[in-house]
Amino acid sequence: MNYPIEFAFPDITPHAAGNTGTPYVFEFDSGVAGPTAMVCALTHGNEMSGAVVLDALLTQGFRPRRGKLILSFNNVAAFAAFDVNDPDAARYVDEDFNRVWEPAVLDGARDSVELRRARAVRPFVDRADFLLDIHSMHEKCAPIMVCGPLDKGLALGKQIGAPHNLMQDLGHASGKRMRDYEGFGDPASAKNANLIECGQHWEASSVVVAKDVTARFMLTVGVSDAADLPAGWLQPSAAAQRISRVTQAIAPTTEHFRFAQDFKGLEVLAKGETIGWDGQGDAAQAINAPYDGCVLIMPSLRHAGPGVTVVRLAKLDA
Repeated sequence: MNYPIEFAFPDITPHAAGNTGTPYVFEFDSGVAGPTAMVCALTHGNEMSGAVVLDALLTQGFRPRRGKLILSFNNVAAFAAFDVNDPDAARYVDEDFNRVWEPAVLDGARDSVELRRARAVRPFVDRADFLLDIHSMHEKCAPIMVCGPLDKGLALGKQIGAPHNLMQDLGHASGKRMRDYEGFGDPASAKNANLIECGQHWEASSVVVAKDVTARFMLTVGVSDAADLPAGWLQPSAAAQRISRVTQAIAPTTEHFRFAQDFKGLEVLAKGETIGWDGQGDAAQAINAPYDGCVLIMPSLRHAGPGVTVVRLAKLDA
């Protein structure tokens, strides 16, 4: 199903020139010593809440109090191609922008719309001490902070203090994400990054989450004080955060995977409960929860196919 669009998408064309020589990328220097923080939107062209956040910061003339702040609209080509009648198609043009962040890929000979844009954005990602990548989800699900595989990412999620759900995972077999790139994915590096999934792509609450987490991120890393933040962005603190640790990904071997229920995400299953079936008829293989308290992370058949992850399974921290 296509969910209703509950908020107006921003016109980002006034930001096309940027101020860095790279279109749609801005960098602001406070002139005071401090970290370089980067906030990214439109890593997928149909995930709109982050674009609202960056448009608002730029329109309001927001500036960091300390250090530097980089704002990047990432996959603007995919965003420009958004069609309300086929919204999932605008996730990317040629390939997923958020699966190309292996240096060997970025430095290689392969070409695509997304690789060209990633190569243009890369110098700013290289300079960032802290990065927040704003995303949203295919299905209507509570927000999740994707903290990556390292304890430092989880620690940053806890310091930010929202949303309620934190997830520690190993990334994607199909390619490296920006939040795992270079120092962000190195336990010995002080660099740190997180990826916020704000809720369903076009529900109004995703914008509220994106604004809240962005504000909290800037406070946490020290580029801003509470008095600097746009009015109304900070929301009340969430209940004690819940940590899910991904143990495995489910990627069908056939084109005929189906879920046992209309899962949206964060459902908790008992050991042996059926998640879905891979295949057709008598040859279909049941996929069952391997342990009690099995949390389903972002189940979706939107881009399903052989070898494509349709759900990740996670254990809740006791």
